[in-house]
Amino acid sequence: MHDQPLEGPHVGEDGSVGYRGVTACQAVGISYRQLDYWARTTLVVPSIRDASGSGTQRLYSFRDLVVLKVVKRLLDAGVSLQNIRKAIDTLRSRGVADLAGITLISDGTTVYECRSPEEVVDLLQGGQGVFGIAIGGAFKEIQGSLSHLPAEPAAQPQPVGTDVPADTPAGDELAARRARRRAG
Repeated sequence: MHDQPLEGPHVGEDGSVGYRGVTACQAVGISYRQLDYWARTTLVVPSIRDASGSGTQRLYSFRDLVVLKVVKRLLDAGVSLQNIRKAIDTLRSRGVADLAGITLISDGTTVYECRSPEEVVDLLQGGQGVFGIAIGGAFKEIQGSLSHLPAEPAAQPQPVGTDVPADTPAGDELAARRARRRAG
C-alpha cells in the first residue's frame, strides 16, 4: 500500500482525476500516518478509490483534499479528533454527502456549521441550533432606539454642601450619605 509520488493527478479510465496518498499528504500538510489512520477509521475516506488490499492505492478527489485540509485546520485550532469525528458524523447523519460545500467555524472546542449569516448549528450537540449576535447590527439598533429617547449629561452637578466627592458616581451618593451619618 505504498503510494508512489507522482507529478500530477492520476487520471482514471473514466476520466476522473485522483490524487495518491503521498500527494494528498503534501498538498494538505499532514503525515502519511495521519492520512492512513483517517481513511481506516472512515473519518475521510477517499471518494475515487479506497485501498482494497495489498498493492491497491487510495485515490483522493480534490474535494477530499479540501475536507482533509479542514480536518487539519480544526486539529491545529485545538479541536480534538474525537470532536471533529462527531461533527462530521452529525453532518453525514443529516445526509450531507458533500462535506467540502459546508462552512465550519470553531472556538477551539466545539465545531459549528454556519448555514447562513443568521444560522449556526452546534454539530457536537446533535445539530442543535445556536445563534450569533452581530455586534455591528446591535450597535445600529441601539443608535436607532436612542434617537427617540431622552439623554442626560454624564456629569451631574452636586448640590451645594453635600460633601460628596465630585468623582462619586450618582448611584453611590446615597451610600456616601449613609457612611457620613454612621461616622458621625
